[in-house]
Amino acid sequence: MNLFENSRMSRWVIALGAGFAMLAVMSGAFGAHRLKQVLDGYHLGIFETAVRYQMYHAIALLCIGVMAAMPQFPRRWLVFATIAFALGIALFSGSLYLLALSGSKWLGAITPLGGVAFILGWLALIVAMLKRAASTIR
Repeated sequence: MNLFENSRMSRWVIALGAGFAMLAVMSGAFGAHRLKQVLDGYHLGIFETAVRYQMYHAIALLCIGVMAAMPQFPRRWLVFATIAFALGIALFSGSLYLLALSGSKWLGAITPLGGVAFILGWLALIVAMLKRAASTIR
C-alpha cells in the first residue's frame, strides 16, 4: 500500500464525516426551530438523540480520516470502522429520525442494529490501535 492510497482514503473518509456532521447540524437546527412546535417532548427527544449520535460518529469518521493518512494504522480495520459508523448512522440515527417524524413504532426494531454497527466500529478502532501498537514494538 502506498501513501497515495492512504491519502485518497483519508480524503474520502474526512469528506464523509464532514458531510454527516453538516447534516447533523442541519437536522439539529430543523429540530430546534421547526419541530419544536410540531413534536411532543418524547418525539423531540428521540430526534435529538438521533442528531447527537450522528454527530458523535461523524466526528469519529473525521478522526478515522486523519488516521487513514498515516501508514502505520492497518487500513483494513479503518475501512471496517468507516463502514460500520456510516451504517450505524444510517440505521440508528435514520430509524430514530423516521420514528420521531412518523411515530411508527416498528422503526424502533431497526435502531439496535445501528447500535451494533456503532459498537463494531469502535471495536475496529480498538483493533487498529492495538495492531499499530504491536507493529511499533517489534
